[in-house]
Amino acid sequence: MSAPKPLQNCGKCGLCLMACPVYKVLKEEQASPRARLQLIKAFENKTLQSSPLLKELISKCLMCGSCALACPSGINHYEKFMDMRQKMVKDLGETPAIKSLIYLLSKESRIRRGAGMAKLGQKLTPAWLANKHCMGNIPLNQLPGISRIPLRKKMTTAIPARGAKKGSLVYFTGCATNYIYKDTGLSMISVLTRLGYDLIIPQDQTCCAIPLLFHGARDQALENMVTNITALGAHECDGILVDCTTCGAALKDEYPALIRKLMAEGSTKGTPQASWETLAVQAKKIADKTTDILSFISAHKQDLVFDKATPNLGKVAYHAPCHSRNSFNTWPLVQALLKELPFIDYTPTPEEAECCGGGGTFFYEHPKTAKKIMDKKILHIKEMKPRYLLTDCPVCRINLTGNLDTGKTDQPGKIKTGKIKTGKIKTGKTYEYKDIQVLHPITLIYNALKKDAWKKDAWKNDH
Repeated sequence: MSAPKPLQNCGKCGLCLMACPVYKVLKEEQASPRARLQLIKAFENKTLQSSPLLKELISKCLMCGSCALACPSGINHYEKFMDMRQKMVKDLGETPAIKSLIYLLSKESRIRRGAGMAKLGQKLTPAWLANKHCMGNIPLNQLPGISRIPLRKKMTTAIPARGAKKGSLVYFTGCATNYIYKDTGLSMISVLTRLGYDLIIPQDQTCCAIPLLFHGARDQALENMVTNITALGAHECDGILVDCTTCGAALKDEYPALIRKLMAEGSTKGTPQASWETLAVQAKKIADKTTDILSFISAHKQDLVFDKATPNLGKVAYHAPCHSRNSFNTWPLVQALLKELPFIDYTPTPEEAECCGGGGTFFYEHPKTAKKIMDKKILHIKEMKPRYLLTDCPVCRINLTGNLDTGKTDQPGKIKTGKIKTGKIKTGKTYEYKDIQVLHPITLIYNALKKDAWKKDAWKNDH
């Protein structure tokens, strides 16, 4: 008798229920990972047909991976849900908005044009309209602005180390840092070169493909993967760094897994097997070299030289993204790092590693559920009253920033995000909820480093 399929191993124990952020706020069995597995099993056994309701139930998942970690039977919920989403899209199609997103993210040239149109749209949208309408559960006036010039366009491909060279690193910027959160990218570049590393930023990289996979667009995702494998593999380096653990999970986990899956399925017909084997080797090499910036900083923290004149910045809270916790297992490392930084007072908030409800496009597709998840976060943040809220996921940053201002607080106000300049961090003594800044941790680290390290940068393009 052949070994049972993973789905058949489900003992319906329910341990996945209390690991699931969606189930914890809805308390509905149909919204649980256990129910999704049974629905998928029925679909595979042909006792359940495709339907809009089935598609909705399968999509009401943040793809955080918490259920798979909690499963004593070792079922890969994440992979099962991903495959089922692809089948639902094949049978029922997608909404116009998601179709547009898939179209944009499938080519870097489209992302670039889309970012330009979004920036123009933000400029032309009247304030009253932006105040009135939302994207999912986020008011339009709380969405981050698009950078005037993308990060990669401002940078040269090769950025030399400052001082004695220790090695060479490739930086996968991802879409959000490139087009929105330039402060994260500039901080990362400055810190890494200050630590003695030559930095390479491939100009031909594109979207990591995770959003495409989440929406069942496997063919488009594969094209992006091949583009990135080619772009990253063209450079000899000691490591590949990401500032977003979702992008990192794509490079480390999804690229090798999808290529192996396609080869096992025989879905590579029409392409020489040798080409796929070469691609698999390249993907494995990239996966082995990929790490996130906070893990890297944690391993090199002894080399950071902080400016003793940096004032104490007060209370700092941290939100651990799902992929940081479930894919990279960096949450304990980040906690330890933050506790050791001499210029902040970091105290963990209750449930700081609970999902914020962003989940890629989850906050847009399921805004009511996303808001219920977020409201718990806001409550804990309000009770702690931090000056800075740190997170290393750009979607979490968008979601947190967009919802903090709309929480039930006594002092609502516009949230300031990512506009810190070297040596000019706001450190007001009077706490106001509206003064919370949502940032990537690398930005605070950058600003606190010894000032003589920050001479005029010679690595920017003249764009």
